[in-house]
Amino acid sequence: MKKTFLLTLILSASLFAKGSLFTDAPTDAKRVMPKDKEVILSFYDTIKEVKHAVVNISTSKNVKVSQDLERFMQHPLFREFFGNQFGGAPERGGKRTHSLGSGVIVTEDGYILTNNHVVAGADEIFVSINGDDEEYKAKLIGSDEKTDIAVIKISGKKFKSATFADSAQVKEGDVVFAIGNPFGVGSSVTQGIVSALNKSKVGINQYENFIQTDASINPGNSGGALVDSRGALIGINSAILSRSGGNNGIGFAIPSNMAKNIATRLMQFGKIERGYLGVSISDLTKSLKNVYKNAYGAVVVDTVKGDAADSAGLKRGDLILTIDGQKIKGANALKNKIASYQPNTKIKVTYEREKKEYTITMILGDQNHIGMKAAGFVDGLSLSDIDNTSREKMRIPSHIQGVLITDVKLDSDAEHFGFIAGDIILQIENFEIHTIKDIKPTMKALGAGAKRVYVNRNGYIVIIVIEN
Repeated sequence: MKKTFLLTLILSASLFAKGSLFTDAPTDAKRVMPKDKEVILSFYDTIKEVKHAVVNISTSKNVKVSQDLERFMQHPLFREFFGNQFGGAPERGGKRTHSLGSGVIVTEDGYILTNNHVVAGADEIFVSINGDDEEYKAKLIGSDEKTDIAVIKISGKKFKSATFADSAQVKEGDVVFAIGNPFGVGSSVTQGIVSALNKSKVGINQYENFIQTDASINPGNSGGALVDSRGALIGINSAILSRSGGNNGIGFAIPSNMAKNIATRLMQFGKIERGYLGVSISDLTKSLKNVYKNAYGAVVVDTVKGDAADSAGLKRGDLILTIDGQKIKGANALKNKIASYQPNTKIKVTYEREKKEYTITMILGDQNHIGMKAAGFVDGLSLSDIDNTSREKMRIPSHIQGVLITDVKLDSDAEHFGFIAGDIILQIENFEIHTIKDIKPTMKALGAGAKRVYVNRNGYIVIIVIEN
């Protein structure tokens, strides 16, 4: 026993001594510097042109002040307790608020890419260009809240525009530069690397495929450019992940390919219409990989009866592998791919069923038509089914099922009844509502007259009475 133990120690010591357990890097690696002492290592030439394509965006918005609020602020008791710390009386016509962000000129005739949240709700949009003393008034061409992309347009001379890179070719470790106008102090450049790709489930947008970078993306960088070491545009800076609001080295940019697709459609049509497959999907988990022949794809959990997938013959348990020959890595990739198509587009879908592969052709539906199915409910409501992204973004507990109100139009029936964005419709009279598709038949069954609608509002149940 002692001999065996001693022999083991000797062998182990021998292996460690030779270094054969591990692969060691060469010990004679050289550190180098420019041979010419007058040479400075710099990326100045890389970014000097694209800097002029990154603009500052400022917006203004009329904020109406109600007469009731005005009277309250002028009440003697209010003035006695708070004095003038809230300023004078608010203007009856409203006051103007300003915000700062960035944008990227993408065509010589003045089309500019930016974030939707930079220009959302603005009454006026102004653009300043680095090195140009003129301030340009911009026109909103179109915006898409679900990807946080907007396109605005300025008129004038021939503008310097950014060159697009293929974001599908970006690799982790690539050197990148974030260019924008943080804090409104003028053009600013920060440098870092691509730290991760294809980031989803961040809870920022509905359609996510972010490039993650440690290049500082500060307030005001939103809508600016993320460029590679050639100065080519690989992404539109969108957000940071931070508890304090400062940069913690985790920033997110919308890939240039996605931004280009959305921008092109906004420039052509002024709005985004998305294809609709009509499926519930999930990723191929570790346990599911034992069931299927392929180790990638999106699993069909359910199909909507009568919609595109169901009509084409897809069933629960099918594993979608490719769309028009493009490999689908997971559920998020499928969602983004389908959303990149216009409604009524014919596509080829390859899927696995019982370890055999099949290819079918189908015509996509219209995602915007989903909300239209509830048009007979209340005028002025924008609705969506609750998915994983909206749960994370709105912090909706998993046990709450219903239909999310994403927007309420001003002066509409919906506003007058008392609905607000963020409400979750749970029940209409005695009928529980789980998806948008439940609303139309429920309203039809109940007929005309007053109805009680139960909504979840920030964790509390509110009853709203509607009439139709």
